[in-house]
Amino acid sequence: MLLNEAYFWTDTIKDWKRLLQNNDLKMIIINCWQNLIKTRKVKIYAFVIMPNHIHMIWEMLEKNGKEMPYASFNKFTAHQFLEFLRANPYRLTGYKVKDLERKHRFWQRDALAIHMYDTDILEQKLEYIHLNPLQDHWNLVEYPEDYRWSSARFYEDGTDEFGILTHYKDRF
Repeated sequence: MLLNEAYFWTDTIKDWKRLLQNNDLKMIIINCWQNLIKTRKVKIYAFVIMPNHIHMIWEMLEKNGKEMPYASFNKFTAHQFLEFLRANPYRLTGYKVKDLERKHRFWQRDALAIHMYDTDILEQKLEYIHLNPLQDHWNLVEYPEDYRWSSARFYEDGTDEFGILTHYKDRF
């Protein structure tokens, strides 16, 4: 991903495990995003946190030290997930890996990043993000704006509970 370009980004929990069913773990993600926004590393235009993956439309504004903000996001959240799960060690076994660089992996390798080069594509992905919780196999809410862990309410009535969103029309 390049700086100052918007991307639709999907990051998935290893082996599609439903780690993110836990609201405390969702808040780890939100807190990380809040910090990246506060330090002006990213802008977030849309998001949804599902039980085993996240989708978002965001823009990397500048590197976080030597690394891109998405790398900082993955590293920070993985470390926080590990600390959280250490209280319940049997839950950690599903995330153990035989890897020289780490003992546990929470995010699958190679997140999907699709460049949002025009408004039509962005709006298509925005709708996809907001309808994700309504898919038959999830059926988490009846209406997109009722799902707390999404930007749908922001685009419905302007509510930004977590203070992390920028309207895409402010960019495009």
